Amino acid sequence: MADLKSKFLNVYSVLKSELLEDPAFEFTDVSRQWVERMLDYNVPGGKLNRGLSVIDSYQLLQEGRELTEDEIFLASALGWCIEWLQAFFLVLDDIMDGSHTRRGQPCWFRLPKVGLIAANDGVLLRNHIPRILRKHFREKPYYVDLLDLFNEVEFQTASGQMIDLITTIEGEKDLSKYSLSIHRRIVQYKTAYYSFYLSVACALLMAGEELDKHIDVKNILVDMGVYFQVQDDYLDCFGDPETIGKIGTDIEDFKCSWLVVKALELCNEEQKKTLYENYGNPDPSKVAKVKALYKELDIQGVFSEYESKSYEKLTSSIEAHPSKAVQAVLKSFLGKIYKRHK
Repeated sequence: MADLKSKFLNVYSVLKSELLEDPAFEFTDVSRQWVERMLDYNVPGGKLNRGLSVIDSYQLLQEGRELTEDEIFLASALGWCIEWLQAFFLVLDDIMDGSHTRRGQPCWFRLPKVGLIAANDGVLLRNHIPRILRKHFREKPYYVDLLDLFNEVEFQTASGQMIDLITTIEGEKDLSKYSLSIHRRIVQYKTAYYSFYLSVACALLMAGEELDKHIDVKNILVDMGVYFQVQDDYLDCFGDPETIGKIGTDIEDFKCSWLVVKALELCNEEQKKTLYENYGNPDPSKVAKVKALYKELDIQGVFSEYESKSYEKLTSSIEAHPSKAVQAVLKSFLGKIYKRHK
């Protein structure tokens, strides 16, 4: 795996130098340095799980056959396209949320001399994806399907972000708008398609499969993405900041979190009043009251039960799939996230 990761990182360097020499634009030294710094700051800094999953998935679909160098390169290039897409979303997301840090360093737009130039950098990141696809996949029979896939997933993600933003409009703090179905819609569109389905869909296309024949795979991965986000919501409140690498602020930020939606379902009128008065306020004493209410309602126990039920349901859906290779891909994804602590 370490060897695969270093090969993956080498492909980043190749793609970056191609983009910095793109013949469609006449670079100056200053513009080339800007783009290089912007890419290095925003693209390769995460855990790279989404990108590496394309290679993992493609490998599992080959059922044990050794991949050629060319296949590793192409699977890596598709993996990097997903990391580019993620960088594009995060750069813009941080501006919208007024965030301060990302991946343990200041958000790109917070850097001196960057500011709102970051909005255009986000657009550039998005535009790099079709440049990479065109250079390396134009002659492939699945080229149009790839372009289609990235466009579709980007649209779904942006639409999910829109529901999230309009559900939590500043100054309209109304918990009665929050429900399990709203939570699921936000998560499904904003996170599940690009974080779970996209990697496997890329691997399936590379393996010569038609995505229309794998709707069941998409549904399982979307369910997995929802489960992953519920875990995230749980860790935001109950996780160890040392382990997860950030301090959770969902309560302060009035997020439509699975925990608050569950609490609203379970609480009596008195407890509901406590939630309405304290949720979405940065005052530490009010945050503490919400956390105390979560403990009172045993939200940790409720989550624990949700986790085991989700695991059982996902496992039986996966085992019902006719292809052993596809089962292996889905089980590998589930294994990475089940009972995670960060």
